This record gives sequence, C-alpha cells and structure tokens, in this order.
Amino acid sequence: MSRLIDLSKPIRYNPNDPWFMRVRIKHKPHSRAKWLIRLLGLPFRLFPKDFTGWADDTIQSMGVHSTTHLDAPWHYAPIVAGQPAKTIDQIPLDWCYGDGLVIDMSHKADFDPITVDDLQNALQKTGVELKPTMIVLIRTGRDKLNGTKEFAEKGTGMSPEATRWLINQGINVMGIDQWGWDLPFPYMIKQAKISQNRELFWQAHLVGRELEYCHMEQLVNLDALPASGFKVCVFPLKIIGASAAPARVVAILDS
Repeated sequence: MSRLIDLSKPIRYNPNDPWFMRVRIKHKPHSRAKWLIRLLGLPFRLFPKDFTGWADDTIQSMGVHSTTHLDAPWHYAPIVAGQPAKTIDQIPLDWCYGDGLVIDMSHKADFDPITVDDLQNALQKTGVELKPTMIVLIRTGRDKLNGTKEFAEKGTGMSPEATRWLINQGINVMGIDQWGWDLPFPYMIKQAKISQNRELFWQAHLVGRELEYCHMEQLVNLDALPASGFKVCVFPLKIIGASAAPARVVAILDS
C-alpha cells in the first residue's frame, strides 16, 4: 500500500501575506441555494424532504502565485531560448509526475544563496544519484514560517548557477519550501538599491529566459520525505494563458 504526503499549504486568507498575494474566499451557506432554486422556478412544496440546499464558495481574490503553485516559463519572460515561452496550460503532463528527490538545504542561513557546490555536496553525502526528469525538491525548512510575516522576508534561495546546473542535468521541474525560488524579495530589492547593481534582482528566475524549466514555490512537509525513493505529483490547474497555477502537490511513498 502506498502512503501519500501532502506537500501543499492550505488555501485561506492570511493577513500576514503580502497585500498583493492575499487570498479571499467567501463561503456561502446551504440556505442560500434554497432561495436560488425558488427563483429559478421550483416551488418550495416540491423541494426534497429535509433539503437544506447546497453549500457553495467563491474565490474572490487569489493570484496564481499566492499559495503552493507551479511557475510556467511564461512567468520568467515571454521568450525562452528564442522561442515563445510556455504558459501553464502548455506544460507537458509528463513533466508533472516522476521520481522525487529531496536536497536538504535547511542548514543554509537566511540570505545565503544555495550554490552548485551546496547541491553537489548534499547529493554526495546522501549517495543519491540525480537523474534526468526527476522532480527535485529543495528543503530549506522555512515552511515553518508559513502564516507569519517573516515567511516572505526570510530564507535562503537558489543561485542562478545552481538553478542552471539542475536544468542542465535534465531537471524540468524543481521546487522549494519557502516563499520564493530566489533570495527573499525584500532582500533582493534592498541589495540592488544599495549596490546600484541591476544584476542582483531575480537572478534565479531569470535563468528561465535562456533555459526552459518550471519551479514550485511554497511547498510544505519536505521534512517528512526521504532523500529519494518516492514519486511526486504536481498537476497545476489548467488556466489558459496563465503564468502559473495553484497545484495540489503530493508525494507517493511505497510502504
């Protein structure tokens, strides 16, 4: 029997999220449906016995990057390696299911980028072989900050060199358990302003202008996984033309 581990965070309103990424959901009670049905023409006397109506919910505001999600190449730039970038509905489904691999980077300090040496040393330590088409999960341990203001402000992050190295090993999909793939957004902005260096902002994401790949952000529960020996499902919602989509990411372990 297989064991399933949910790697997706709950979708709900959180006031500590950045204002541009807050989720708002309206929950509609069962009783509202009864009046809707009456307005559509069914008399109350013909309602099923003890019928309470149905519950319903409306997502009033939720960006496609607001929760656990998969970024498409279109998110990084409109052109990748000279070709039109794929939107999320164009991502091949066979990219979204495969052997999983966890690389533990939880020892990395906040604002210290993950390097190629970091990845290679971690793989050597575990003895796990990186193979093309694997889905690589970067464990930082920052999912423990979920729900707090610090979630978007603290963390390590993938360097452009490390991102490029994974892609060149044949990795199409990779993911991380912190707010973003790069170093924290506010930190990148601050450092770019201090140094007046335009090359310091969004470096890992922008690897996607030269090489095609997808990454997941805001994963959870990577500490519940072994280094390897499991499958990963990461099927995003099929939103036509979108730069990303929420995904229910699940690891499948054989007992």
